[in-house]
This record gives sequence, C-alpha cells and structure tokens, in this order.
Amino acid sequence: MTAILDREDAASVPPALWTRDFSFYFAARVVSLLGDAMMPVATALAVGAVYGVSGVGYVLAVWTAPFVLFVLFGGVFSDRIGARAMMVGADLVRIVTQGVLAVAFFTGTPSLWLLMVASALSGTAAAMFQPGVNGMVPLVAKDPQRANGTLKIADAATQLGGPVLAGLLMALTGAGAVYALDAATFLVSGLCLALIRLAPAAGAGAGAGKSSTVLLDLRRGWTEFRSRSWMWSVILVWVFFGMFVFGPYIPLGSRLIGDRLGEAAYGWAMAALGAGTVLGGLVAIRFRPARPLAAGAVALTGFICIPLSAALELPPLPLMAGHLLGGASWAFWSVMWSTSVQTQVAPDVLNRVTAYEVAGSVSGVAVGQALVGPVSSIVEPRDLLFVSTGVTAAVCAALLLIPPIRRLHRI
Repeated sequence: MTAILDREDAASVPPALWTRDFSFYFAARVVSLLGDAMMPVATALAVGAVYGVSGVGYVLAVWTAPFVLFVLFGGVFSDRIGARAMMVGADLVRIVTQGVLAVAFFTGTPSLWLLMVASALSGTAAAMFQPGVNGMVPLVAKDPQRANGTLKIADAATQLGGPVLAGLLMALTGAGAVYALDAATFLVSGLCLALIRLAPAAGAGAGAGKSSTVLLDLRRGWTEFRSRSWMWSVILVWVFFGMFVFGPYIPLGSRLIGDRLGEAAYGWAMAALGAGTVLGGLVAIRFRPARPLAAGAVALTGFICIPLSAALELPPLPLMAGHLLGGASWAFWSVMWSTSVQTQVAPDVLNRVTAYEVAGSVSGVAVGQALVGPVSSIVEPRDLLFVSTGVTAAVCAALLLIPPIRRLHRI
C-alpha cells in the first residue's frame, strides 16, 4: 500500500522546469525579446529623425513583407534540419545586420537604402527563426504549459523594460548604442541556443524525409494544419481579430489616450497592460483546464476592457485597470493556445504547422495596421475603438460557439 501511495505522490508532482536545457532556452528568449522590444522605439526615433514618418514606414514594411513571405519556408527548414539550427543561423544573420547598422550610426548617418536592406534581411531571418520558437518548447521542457507561462511572463517584462532602455540609450548615447546592444542580444541568444543538448533525432529534424522536396514539405504542413479543424478555425477567427482589434489598437489607442491625457498616461496604460500579462502568465502556470481553448476564450472576454476603456475616455486609474485585466486575459489565452499547439501536433511537423498559424495570425494584423491610417481619416478613432470592442466580443463568442475549439481536450 505504501508503495502505491508513493507512486501516486510521484505522479502528482510536476516535472522540474528549470533544467539545464530550459534555462539556456529561457535565457536565449529573454535577451532576444529584450532586443526585439527595443527596436520599434529605436527605429521610430532614429530613422524618423532623419527620414521622417515615411522613412519609418518603409523600414518597417520591408521587415514585415519578407517575414510573411518566408515564414512558411522557415517552418519547412526547421523540420528538415532542426529548429535550433535554424534559430542559431537566424541569430547570426541578425548579429551582422544590426552590427552593420550600429557602425553606420556611430560613424554618421546611414542611407535609407542601407536601413531598408538590413531591415529586409532581418525580417527574413526572423521568418526562419519564429517557427522554431514554438517547436523548441516541448524539446526543452517536459511541462509545456508551465514553460509557456514562464516565457509569457518574461515576454511581458521585456515589453516593459525594452522601450525604456531604448529611450534612455537614445537620449544618452544615440542610435548606434541601441543597435549594438541589439546585435549583442542576438549573440547571447545564439550562444545559449547552441549550448542546449538535444537528442540527435530532436535536433536533426528527422521528420522531413531526405527524398522530400520543399514543396512537398509545405504541402504536408498544410495538410496537417488543415486536418485540425480547431486550429484553422481559430486562425480564421484571428484574422478578423488582427484586422479590427490587434492591428489598429496601438495607433488608435496612443492617439486617443495621448491627445486626451498626455503621453505619460498612455505609457502608464501600457505598463498596466504588461503587469496584467505577468499576472495572466502566473495564473496560466497553475490553472490547467480540461478544455484549454474554451477556458482561454472565456478569459479572453476580459480583453474587451482594453479598447472599451479607451473608447469611453475613462480617467487614468480605470483606464489602467482595463488594460491590466485585458493583459491578464490575453496572456492566459496565449499560454492555452501555445500549449495546445505544442501538445496536439506531432513533433516532426510542429514547426511547419506553427509557420502556417503564425502566417495566418500576422496577415490580419498587417492588414489592420495598413488600413487604420486611411480609415481613421474618415472615421473618428473613438468610433473605431467601439468597433474593436464589438469585434472582440464577437471573436470570443465565435471561439466558444465553434464545437472543435470548445471541445478540444488537454493532453
């Protein structure tokens, strides 16, 4: 009897999270996310000061375009040769691109063509890197949900600290230091990823057959993606969420809140959003619902508070409370989604399937960002945020009403 109880107790104890491999992976992601969080501020201030708003738009656009175009191939190559190898290679490319720009800013004013070429190469490298982010988690952590929750908390912390650090460096030393630090983050990320010890099968991408072609691998990934009705249903719903909520909110929210309460109030709202993300990540680490996507969809209703609090023109404290709740809701959904993808998809096709879901998600956000400027010149930003509020409610309802999403069980 004692032996049986001992076995039951052992089975109830979650596996250790902070193994050597996960610690290196966590460190790689933290420094990489910190660099990613710094760059929008650096680009807006450094490029905008020289080439204006249009120059910033061009630099950002040539990053996004290759990312969307090549992320599917990133999934194929990650399954063929291993996610870690692709991620390390992408980090090496970005060490060069950001290092070149750092030297250019230190020695003078870089030309617009140099900025755009470096941005395009960086976007292509990000497309090769991103599919492996999801695929690496099950390889370095025996408890993907706890790992995803922990990574989400780190993501929130870098989103808070990165822009502040970039702003301070820009004010004290200039753009060259920001780009040099960004290059250093990719160096640290690549070294940490290289130090992870993976089994040969896990690191070599054994799922993609040597006789297979890239097009066949793409087709296999699409077949796997399409065969999971819960997955493509979420992505289809998410396209509308990106177009009408996620993409437009930053330009609309910053304008509406900043014009009414000042830029500092918008900064506090974003800080509350980040704090909420930490809170949601902590809850996601502990709470393990039997139907993760259904629970995540219920939690996501709290995201309504973000566009609604801005549209209602609330005072600073209620505005921050709305962003706090919305950030927690978003983080909890994100962890439920990532964990579901990682546990429901076979390892040999996980990177390709991830690439399809990332491409679908990003496409809606890109369309929303592109259209928000022209539309906001015709429709008041406040009215557009009310539309975003309604679309958020409709998205949550759709996620709960679609049977494959609602019924998906945790593995």
